Amino acid sequence: MLKPSLGIIKEGKIPPDARVAFTPGQCSDLIKEGWDVKVQSCPFRCYSDEEYKSFNVPVVENVPDAEILIGIKEVPIDQLVENKTYFFFSHTIKKQIHNRKLLQSAIAKNISLIDYEVLTDENGERLIAFGRFAGIVGAHNGLYTYGKRTGLFDLPRMMSFQHYSDAKEYYKKVKWPAIKIVLTGKGRVGNGAADVLKDMGFENVSPHDFLTKDFERAVFTQLDCMDYVLKKSGDRFEKSEYYQYPERFEMDFMKYLNQADIFINGIYWDKNSLQFFTLTDLANPDFRTKVIADITCDIAPESSVPVTVRASTIIDPVYGFNPTTFTECAPYAEKCIDVMAIDNLPNELPRDASESFGEKFLSTILPELMLDKSSVIERAMIIKSGVLTDHFRYLSEYVNHDSVHPQ
Repeated sequence: MLKPSLGIIKEGKIPPDARVAFTPGQCSDLIKEGWDVKVQSCPFRCYSDEEYKSFNVPVVENVPDAEILIGIKEVPIDQLVENKTYFFFSHTIKKQIHNRKLLQSAIAKNISLIDYEVLTDENGERLIAFGRFAGIVGAHNGLYTYGKRTGLFDLPRMMSFQHYSDAKEYYKKVKWPAIKIVLTGKGRVGNGAADVLKDMGFENVSPHDFLTKDFERAVFTQLDCMDYVLKKSGDRFEKSEYYQYPERFEMDFMKYLNQADIFINGIYWDKNSLQFFTLTDLANPDFRTKVIADITCDIAPESSVPVTVRASTIIDPVYGFNPTTFTECAPYAEKCIDVMAIDNLPNELPRDASESFGEKFLSTILPELMLDKSSVIERAMIIKSGVLTDHFRYLSEYVNHDSVHPQ
């Protein structure tokens, strides 16, 4: 089978993303293996045009001749090229309203769209993601926010370090106060966050010890849903049952918020799942948590964290939430909660994130493109030549609402 030509496109979404699917070295390796690879010129990418050129990778103003166009974030509608195959995060599979027109336009322009989020193996496990780096940066930013709020330490932003290894060296200089952190999630995001906390020198303690003991050192506990969800009947908790029938369960998370200074949220949340707490819970005098680093960043009211009223940005990472008026306020106010909810966290560590992402793409996804028929690609292809595929027929009503024409 002939190898399709690949075009690495410039990110068009605003604010711009610095990540890229393949590093200069990875593009060079592909070219040596006989792939036709071109990179669209970009002034804000974490790897400069000159770095690509130094590896003898062609850098061009446009990549219209490439058969497969590869990006990271959503492609603006006016930049979609008809009759092409795209790889990017479309953020449409949950019927996100703000991206409906993107999917409509991709259909109208006879595009084939492969979404990274649904590139999975036979067991449904994702094959490629930035989740670990979201966890790494999100946990760091949680500590940054707490330092700003309390004045107990001054932690630079992750984006000030070129590589995570530089941040790890910096952590060795920091003397952490006796902070207690509750971390949710044991997937890529949660484990990435846990790795940072360990690198910082925080001790990982059991949920029981976290709730019952006093500590004179910095600690965190990492929770799975079985640690904070109870079955209403009192029967044994079964994770599969919780995912299928969440109405049979109730949340038991407040006990952690009554003990934690910082809450780092790294779970995957479905709109049918339970929220960690309600807005009325904020009036509880035992509610101790003052900083919430919501890496998941689902926006209220359909969210696991009801104070995440919007996404924050890398430039303006923190906002406050008033627990009395239930409205956003200035950050670091005395009686408010600080929320860090950046929705493109890996972009603060773009070189490390891009290199890791590219390695996974080269080892697991690229070989699938050489097969006559790939179940991996088939499961991830939302649109094929302008038509919703069988796996994504459920998006039909979402797509057909106020349909648009190609621009």
